[in-house]
Amino acid sequence: DSLFPRQEKLNMYRSINRSSVAPWFLFLWLLGVGSPSPAPASELEWIEVSKDGRGFELVPSGRRFTAWGFNYDHQAGTGKLLEQYWKDEWPTIEQDFREMKELGANVVRIHLQFGAFMRAPDEPNEDSLKQLDKLVRLAERTGLYLDMTGLGCYHKSDVPPWYDKLTESARWKAQAAFWEAIARRYADSPAIFCYDLMNEPVVPGNKERASWLAGRPLGNKYFVQYIALSARGRPRHEIAKAWIDQLTGAIRKHDRRHLVTVGLVWWSLDRPGLKSGFVPEKVSQNLDFLAVHIYPRRGKIDEAIDILKGFAAAGKPVVIEETFVLRCDADELEEFFDRSRAWAQGWIGFYWGKRPDEYRPPKTIPEAMTLQWLELFVKKRSMRRP
Repeated sequence: DSLFPRQEKLNMYRSINRSSVAPWFLFLWLLGVGSPSPAPASELEWIEVSKDGRGFELVPSGRRFTAWGFNYDHQAGTGKLLEQYWKDEWPTIEQDFREMKELGANVVRIHLQFGAFMRAPDEPNEDSLKQLDKLVRLAERTGLYLDMTGLGCYHKSDVPPWYDKLTESARWKAQAAFWEAIARRYADSPAIFCYDLMNEPVVPGNKERASWLAGRPLGNKYFVQYIALSARGRPRHEIAKAWIDQLTGAIRKHDRRHLVTVGLVWWSLDRPGLKSGFVPEKVSQNLDFLAVHIYPRRGKIDEAIDILKGFAAAGKPVVIEETFVLRCDADELEEFFDRSRAWAQGWIGFYWGKRPDEYRPPKTIPEAMTLQWLELFVKKRSMRRP
């Protein structure tokens, strides 16, 4: 049941009494089974779109880069978002990053809440930025690249009242200020894989909406967000492109190197049925790659592959930024992984602070699903290699 040859020894190390940590750590270090050697920021290579435009490469080595990692979106059990516990429980975050690295990840997707980072439409929260500094340094030390997703409003109660009262143009301006603050601060860190403008943005139709947040909450969280309250007769994809262009332009004022994307729902394709307005081939001119969220359905892997091919047709590299054994089992998700390699340049699932051995034996259906996912992640970790 070892994840890889030294996992059992690492688990033994974690169980040692705190009073004997120092001598035992030295002993294990001499045996070569301590925590993975960190990659100093100076040794981390930059990630760029490859010269053929089909994937990613590390600079200056030119080696291929395939994203393989986790969404680190909330704390298991409590449901707390990162900004709600990253000060009081910082050692937990350090441990989680080490464990994600041990499991084989090279990318961690973090979700930043707008309300935690902006005190006013044009005033960033310096305290939150300083804490984010610590997280970026942790990523640099651990050798993990960050998919930095912004503008979250996952907990409705944490959204500033003034933010919801802004007009569309003023809201976009405040969102641009958020991204300017981030890009200005981290332009020189190679540990950033990408800036993801927003998780699952959508454009409404002509009917006036009362809320910027979409649908019913999932686990008390709103993951889908509108970028306008009404299309007002404008083509939806033109609204989406104008929004992307404004926020990307804000980033490029300070950072012309890091990759920019946006996390898209699978129903963004211009096909019959539900649409987000973010039609890949019509909105992605100023994006470096497309990030799509696909949860294959049981017995319908062909359908998931067809969706992926639809995104790839836009001519940009594609990363499957969210996937999980949510609507299919591990065998079918593995089939999806294997078949998707022709079109995808990365796969990112979920990690909620527990290693596979901590789920054995699973006590609930969610635990069984998570264990299936983590075991599959370890099994398929070679997908991150050329």
